[in-house]
Amino acid sequence: MPSLQTRTPQQGFDLAIVMARRAVRTTQPDVAVLKAGRPGYAADAGSLIDVSGVAAAWFATIAAANDYWRE
Repeated sequence: MPSLQTRTPQQGFDLAIVMARRAVRTTQPDVAVLKAGRPGYAADAGSLIDVSGVAAAWFATIAAANDYWRE
């Protein structure tokens, strides 16, 4: 991931999701442990809302880096 610059807001959102997923993999590199924990949060509305907050924070950072896609 060489840059936060993207051409469109959708590409920025996609990058935010990639960054959030990479952060999780960096924090817990053992894929088996990650998959074992998934059933515990997959049906937990609070956990899913928390994930949305993380993605929103990354997207805000990317949007600022792209001057909110203004020309």
